[in-house]
Amino acid sequence: MTDFAWWQRGIIYQIYPRSFNDSNADGIGDLQGIIDRLDYLNDGTPNSLGIDAIWISPFYPSPMADFGYDVANYTDVDKMFGDLATFDRLVQEAHKRNIKLIVDYVPNHSSDEHAWFTESSSSRDNPKADWYIWKDPKPDGSLPNNWGAVFGGPAWTWNEARQQYYFHQFHPKQPDLNWRNPEVREAMHNVLRFWMDRGVDGFRMDVVYMIWKHPDMPDQPPMSRNLALRGDDDIFNTQEQIYSFNYDGIHERMKELRAVLNEQEAVGIGEIWLPLKERMKFYGQDDEFHMPFNFGLFASKDGDFSSDAEWSAERVREVVDEYEQAANPVSGWPNWVLGNHDIPRLASRVGEKHARLAAMLLLSLRGTPTLYMGDEIGMVNGEIAPEQMRDPQGVNLGVEHTRDVCRTPMQWDNSPYAGFSTVETWLPVTSDYPTRNVKAQQADDTSLLSLYRRLIWQRKQSPALSVGSYEPLDSPPGTFVFLRQYEDETKLVALNFSDRPKSFDIDGVGLVVIDTMLNQIGIEHTGTLRIEADAGVIFDLVRE
Repeated sequence: MTDFAWWQRGIIYQIYPRSFNDSNADGIGDLQGIIDRLDYLNDGTPNSLGIDAIWISPFYPSPMADFGYDVANYTDVDKMFGDLATFDRLVQEAHKRNIKLIVDYVPNHSSDEHAWFTESSSSRDNPKADWYIWKDPKPDGSLPNNWGAVFGGPAWTWNEARQQYYFHQFHPKQPDLNWRNPEVREAMHNVLRFWMDRGVDGFRMDVVYMIWKHPDMPDQPPMSRNLALRGDDDIFNTQEQIYSFNYDGIHERMKELRAVLNEQEAVGIGEIWLPLKERMKFYGQDDEFHMPFNFGLFASKDGDFSSDAEWSAERVREVVDEYEQAANPVSGWPNWVLGNHDIPRLASRVGEKHARLAAMLLLSLRGTPTLYMGDEIGMVNGEIAPEQMRDPQGVNLGVEHTRDVCRTPMQWDNSPYAGFSTVETWLPVTSDYPTRNVKAQQADDTSLLSLYRRLIWQRKQSPALSVGSYEPLDSPPGTFVFLRQYEDETKLVALNFSDRPKSFDIDGVGLVVIDTMLNQIGIEHTGTLRIEADAGVIFDLVRE
């Protein structure tokens, strides 16, 4: 497997730092808290989770209007998370354990409290006057155009000092940077260099496909199909985003970013919420991203991304096959995501009985898997009352749209506050923590956490599962069956999404390597394979 890079062989684990582990008893997770839990992630033995890289959501100084995605200083650490010395220790301690470090890079917008915006907003003729997107009102005094913000309402806010509007694709406290200004591009390139010089191994690039807009910013056309609107204020989802997303010239900017990453061989992972055909254009053997995040398993058939996308064997196979066929055989290394900090919890979306099936799917497909913290113990959506909401999307659009449900504190044990903290936490701990926690599942050899550890260990030990080819097989309705092969090793993955047992014939002998309930390992099947309802099995296949 020496021909494959670490990010192709490895498994990424996303940490939302506010909610992972609180080391200083203020109710908020921090960088030292991550250091304290690194052995859980990978201590070099099968007793740990065994991940290869951590992706840490923003920890930069911020007024926290969007909990760190409103960056007030790109080259420092917010004091609630620690400081640069703590970050340097995190890099050192992670690397000691062979854990790579990926940080969030937020290129589309800063905070309105960033020094750049303070200067830019002070007048129309200061040195940074053109570092953000400013427009005069229309002659009748109305907004510059009809664009809506993702978090609701119009995408323009008035500034008294300049007597102009500034553009914000998200929250009014997140003004968009003007990437058409070469000085902005160089400043943001230097941000990458700053963190690479501190030992960072890669970057997850937040909504990076939005950085390049139409220079004249004409009105967006109305949506050609009906979407479920998130309230009367949801202008954004009434419009086709043809001038603000993925606009002509975006790939030149991506090539520039990749050139900076190549200076120190850092990995670039783009957050690209686009249909498959467009997403594939962001791959590059050495000129664009190593991987644009693949959210295909969140997508409906018409290409819209939704947390309630169809979950069935037929739909999952369709998504996987389409991705495999679309990926460039040289540069298009696949990757798969089933959860993150923006969508409801995996176990809540697919159902708790399918959480094990989802684990096996994610960790047996060809390509790099990314796990979201807590999914390995089956954490479900938190219970968030309207008065407890912190997420601006929920505050502006309603409790049913809050992302707080997937950001509740990590459940480490059954002590007060789930072992995450010793004081009241920034979001409420989910009520099932006394029984659903890391400590309890570590002591149970058949728990979901044990399944994740065994799956990861098997993947590491098996070239076929780690980097092998993918070949789908015909199988009974409600099942998804495929081969993973590398040289003379063949693994057969059989996933039963239905509520009835399924059987099918094979050419050879199948020895159970691992099953979702962890109670069939070592059983041999000849000729016919049987998969229990809502279950999955990985076989070591020997052809007769």
